Amino acid sequence: MATTTASQQAAPQSAKPGPMKRILLIALIAILAAAAAGGATWFFMSRHAASAPATPAAAPAAAVPVYYALEPMTVNLQSDDGESHYLRIGLTLKLDSQATQDALVARMPEIRSRLLLALSNKHPSDLAPLDGKRALATELAVLISQPAGANEKPMHVDDVLFTEFVVQ
Repeated sequence: MATTTASQQAAPQSAKPGPMKRILLIALIAILAAAAAGGATWFFMSRHAASAPATPAAAPAAAVPVYYALEPMTVNLQSDDGESHYLRIGLTLKLDSQATQDALVARMPEIRSRLLLALSNKHPSDLAPLDGKRALATELAVLISQPAGANEKPMHVDDVLFTEFVVQ
């Protein structure tokens, strides 16, 4: 009977290491798979970063533009046919800084006068094509940028954007 008890006691001891070995084996496989995935990710990301064009570290970040909307204007246009033609135009200015906007606001009556005089000298046929509108935007940017006096420096206007454009 003593041999039967010893064999019964030996059986439970050999059963315990089996499940523990399985758990350790599964954990080891999971760790190896995670390490392989991490290594592959690092390898491909480092290759991608090396092939990407390098940006200069000393380059300053692009400044956020400032937009300033002008009140809409209505002007009489030049007419060769004897009829009255009108232009209703709304403009938004794209400026480089808040300081430029402040200087612009301080000179707004003069700028509006320049714009009204320039616009009233246009013909409806000049403003109809897309190229005419682009040329007008460039011309208005130059007019707005001009200094008021000899002691003033010109303002920097990045772009003139049309928010309203009706020729009648």
